[in-house]
Amino acid sequence: MRKLKHVFPVNINSQCNQESDEMEELELIKMAKQGDLNAFNELVLKYQDQVFNLARRILDNPDMAEDIAQDTFIQAFQKLHQFRGGSFRAWLLKIATNQCYDEMRAWKRQPHQQLELIDKEGTTNESPYWIKDPGPIPEELTEMSDLRKVLEFGLIQLPLEFRIVVTLVDVHQMEYKEVSRIAGIPLGTVKSRLARGRMQLGSFLQNTAKPYISEQNVSNMKMVTPLYQPE
Repeated sequence: MRKLKHVFPVNINSQCNQESDEMEELELIKMAKQGDLNAFNELVLKYQDQVFNLARRILDNPDMAEDIAQDTFIQAFQKLHQFRGGSFRAWLLKIATNQCYDEMRAWKRQPHQQLELIDKEGTTNESPYWIKDPGPIPEELTEMSDLRKVLEFGLIQLPLEFRIVVTLVDVHQMEYKEVSRIAGIPLGTVKSRLARGRMQLGSFLQNTAKPYISEQNVSNMKMVTPLYQPE
């Protein structure tokens, strides 16, 4: 399998010939089930950015998100025979979400963390991600001339259960039923968490981010739907 690369942000809303694309995907899945690694690699190339970005938004840790993405595709290949049809993308994102849940459960099983850690390069990391201040940092906000970056920063501020649903629905454009299956929660819970997450994100944009961003982006906020304004 080719080493994963990530390009952020990714325009996941771009549309191509959907019908032919779905037929090509079904053929790739069929070939991959028969052991064709090249066919599976095509699926990896198609979805690797979406899987990485979902994990990054859930965990707020790019390095760990890259590991989650790698593990997701390894597990997907191993369990490809269990895929019985439907949305392959939703199936992948469910695996990625479960991997993130597993990672977070592992964090909770480690109550005593060192205050200083040695990173992969052998240097001391005095500010590991688990003691990162979750609050907004004005210096970061002043650099957010791009409205999309402001939205991304606001998304990270949401509680985890809201962030997952908002990310799946508003960023990845998933149907409510798909989100229910991916997150393992009832449909009604999806809708309530989405509404509350959107409301909190809108409050962040208006009350916290607004003083630090340009007037043009303040105006553009009103055009951001459904992220900006709850239904």
